[in-house]
Order: sequence, then structure tokens, then C-alpha cells
Amino acid sequence: MPPKKRARVSQTADSGRGDNGETVSSKSKAAAKSEPKKKSSGSPQYCHWLMKSEPESRFENGIDVKFGIEDLKASPDQTSCWDGVRNYQARNFMRQMKEGQSAFFYHSNCKEPGIAGIIKIVKESYVDHTQFDKKDVHYDASSKPDNPKWSMVDVQYQRMLKRFLPLSELKKYHLQHRAEGGPLKDMALFTRARLSVQPLTTEEFDFVLSLEDEEPL
Repeated sequence: MPPKKRARVSQTADSGRGDNGETVSSKSKAAAKSEPKKKSSGSPQYCHWLMKSEPESRFENGIDVKFGIEDLKASPDQTSCWDGVRNYQARNFMRQMKEGQSAFFYHSNCKEPGIAGIIKIVKESYVDHTQFDKKDVHYDASSKPDNPKWSMVDVQYQRMLKRFLPLSELKKYHLQHRAEGGPLKDMALFTRARLSVQPLTTEEFDFVLSLEDEEPL
């Protein structure tokens, strides 16, 4: 699809802010730029994901990076490219994504972060054009057209959850499962919190989805 004028992806690891609005150290920012070791052949293959974006206005170099699930819903064909990821691990997860797989749309860097709805991968990873655009907030001078560093996928809106699942509630389940056993005990949302693109096991995805039919904790 054609490039959009505004950035849309929450860069939790790159923007200097964490999920709860806490400041992330410059060391974390530098670490995000270090290419990780290649995965071993035995690395797990995932088919569900959690993808973070910012639903509230925040300006970088005069550009509003806001892009919530309602913005995706309002996009042509309810579809958008998921550009601007500048963390190698998050990028590698996007490169694993397959057409038709589901992801949770997670609102981050806002008053109440949490999972708002479900989206679907409709185009597998390809070159992220924003890395070459000097006017884009995600421009990367070190990335070259003949050897691009960054990728993106296209996602399509599927539906809102029956109720918003706040981070605070998910954390309670995570702590409970860590102590007593349960599907959220190792959830990346808490073990790799700063990643803007995270994998989910089928058990994690199904449990979180089941919460939309439950009363809030």
C-alpha cells in the first residue's frame, strides 16, 4: 500500500519511554541498535502476536506518531503497513509472521495501556520505506537501499475485544500464574516488556482472549 504521511508504530524500546510511561535509559536505546545473535535452528515458531502502538497524540519532529486501533479501522480497507520498528528483535519477530496470523492490537504509552482488539497479518514482511525517508521520524541514515535493515508487515483490523483488557489486569494474572502456574507466567509483555512486537504462544493468546468474556478482576 502507498506510504502514509504519519508514523504509526509505538517504539517502546526506541522512543525512550516504557509501557507505563517510565523513562528508559539510554543504554536500553543503544542496546536496541545492536544486532542480536542469530537464532538457533531450534527457536520456537509462533503464530500469534502482540503489537504495540500509541493511541494518544505525541509529536516527534513535528509529526504526530499517534495510531490507535480506531485509526487502523478508519484506514482504507481497514489495512495499514506497520512501519517504524527500529529494534532488531521486534523486526525479527515481524519477519516470522505469516499471512493470516492473528495479533492483539495493544495501546501503549497512554493513560491506560492494554489490549484493545484483534488484527490480522495480511502481507508478510517487506522493506520498510520509512528508513530511507529523511523527513520521517524513523529515518535511519545507516540503512542503505541495497542492504536495508528494517522490515514491516501489513495488518488489517478484525474486531474490538468485547472489553478493553488493561495492562494492570493482565499483570495480576501474570503474577498469579508465575506463582501458581498458568499460561501467562512467561508472557513477553512482562518478560520482554519494551519490545513493540512480541510473540504469543497459542495458550497465551487463547487465555487472554477468554478474558473478554470474564468480569474484570
